[in-house]
Amino acid sequence: MREAKPISLEEQTEAQVRAIGQADILVGIPSFNNAATIGHVIKTTITGLAKHFPDRRTVLINSDGGSTDGTPDVAVTAGMDLGARLISDRQPLLHRFITPYRGTPGKSHAVRTIFEIARRLTARAGAVVDADLRSMTPEWIELLIRPILDEGFDYVAPYYLQHKYEGMLTTSLVYPLTRALYGVQVRQPIGSDFGFSGALSRHYGEKSAWESDITRFEIDLWMTTEAVASGMRVCQSFLGPKLQELKEQAADLPTLLAEVVGTVFTCMEVHQHVWFSSQGSQPTPLFGFQYEGSAEPAHVNVDRMMASFRRGLADLRPIWEVMLAPETLRALVAAQRPTASRVHIPDEVWARTVYDCAAAFHRRRLNRTHVIKAMTPLYLGRTASFVMETQGLTTREAEERTQRLGQVFEQCKPYLTDRWGPVEEVGS
Repeated sequence: MREAKPISLEEQTEAQVRAIGQADILVGIPSFNNAATIGHVIKTTITGLAKHFPDRRTVLINSDGGSTDGTPDVAVTAGMDLGARLISDRQPLLHRFITPYRGTPGKSHAVRTIFEIARRLTARAGAVVDADLRSMTPEWIELLIRPILDEGFDYVAPYYLQHKYEGMLTTSLVYPLTRALYGVQVRQPIGSDFGFSGALSRHYGEKSAWESDITRFEIDLWMTTEAVASGMRVCQSFLGPKLQELKEQAADLPTLLAEVVGTVFTCMEVHQHVWFSSQGSQPTPLFGFQYEGSAEPAHVNVDRMMASFRRGLADLRPIWEVMLAPETLRALVAAQRPTASRVHIPDEVWARTVYDCAAAFHRRRLNRTHVIKAMTPLYLGRTASFVMETQGLTTREAEERTQRLGQVFEQCKPYLTDRWGPVEEVGS
């Protein structure tokens, strides 16, 4: 297994880290053009640290990727009215600094810089929160860090309050697949606000995956998968709703699907020796008071989804015949008859579909990019099926359907191992 190349810090950052020497808690905020929101995030973080960890030696880092909108300037002044101070010779309880990160712009390099600083400061616990948050409260800091300091967990995954149709890619594919593979029920494995132990930050830092697309595209998913597959103690914390600054241009679905599913399938290859013979799953401890509320509604266009699925049946049939087992393809054809106004893809058929695609990706039956692109109408068909089945259900009732889907993925796992082929050792 290759080791990661050493990461270097900016000269000024090196000096600041040496001056601090050691810290109990480190909070990192990756940023890129987040001037409108980073002030709120920094103030909230400082309040959370002062309220919940007043006697701990803490460090707050803004790892910025070359913002041009004044983000670093806002970060410097944010929280001054709360009594926070910049680094000085007196070394106050809270140290705070901004560091640019080296490497290709992207969150993965920002996060890697944060882990490296945590390693050098031998921090016991840390957290990373997004710079574009509008719904963050001081309690987030406690919920992300307290389980590590007091309960000995290594990774704290976020559990957000969401509408039943928000995050459908996670609901229909990433969650049930991750649960069945690694035996850990982390409901939102792509959450970007998380807590980590000092041991886990060192573990991450040693991985060669930092130089690959697996971290460049979906760093959050990779970190969750790496934690559970490596046997780290994992828990979840309920953070409530997550509201963010609207991005000017969101990734289109085929691109998003390619990045997420490509990361999931690549992680499957890296950790196949872990998941191949495992069975079942265990609930993951959940901290925080979980409540039901009115999450931001997520709007879906079922007609457009069904139309995409139908076009896939018409146009992608030759590709699907290579990717999918004959019985799986027959079941998908039966899910949408020409005269039908609905799509119904049963849970077992969907689980086999995902497993067929994973095996096709692994065994390179087609170009891997073609495999994932051909999954888009399949995913949209399944999403349309789920929406039509759950339209009259509450969010809690829809969540029960999601949990049943996870159980079906577990029950169908022998099908995956049969389709996958011999286990091979792949470096990470």
